[in-house]
Amino acid sequence: MILSDQQILAEMERGTIVIEPYERSCLGTNSYDVHLGRYLATYRDAVLDARKHNKIDVFEIPAEGFVLQPGILYLGVTEEYTETHAHVPFLEGKSSVGRLGIDIHATAGKGDIGFCNTWTLEISVSMPVRIYHGMPVGQLIYFTVEGEVENLYNSKPNAKYNQRTVKPVESMMWKNEF
Repeated sequence: MILSDQQILAEMERGTIVIEPYERSCLGTNSYDVHLGRYLATYRDAVLDARKHNKIDVFEIPAEGFVLQPGILYLGVTEEYTETHAHVPFLEGKSSVGRLGIDIHATAGKGDIGFCNTWTLEISVSMPVRIYHGMPVGQLIYFTVEGEVENLYNSKPNAKYNQRTVKPVESMMWKNEF
């Protein structure tokens, strides 16, 4: 089941959902709107290697915006820091963003219980489009879980994205053994 606006507020009151900064106007019927943070990043190399640490260049979105180009993977970040201690968070792009030809995630739309951080966005576009820091880009939806959880994300020794940040984080696939 998906949490309603009233259930999201109740869970925030309990401390099982944290959203910072929080604006009441961003709470929808069953979701919370998140915004594009101040930073974007691109990979340095034209060919990425899943077994190697692929470095990124981080830059600040200027006040006049930044034009995203097709064929480039941009890493963005949400303005909002979130914590989810009892529900499964899903991040979906806003329909208005999709109608501009912007995808905000390639595959990583689901968070884990215990995830406490900003969300790195895997942004691609179908045509050139100017984006701005602070623009609404997605919606967080919270699902209930049946049963007890043994491995919270923020307590797993092999969790790769636990360090709190306001900047996009590159893939840590290289830390896996394969």
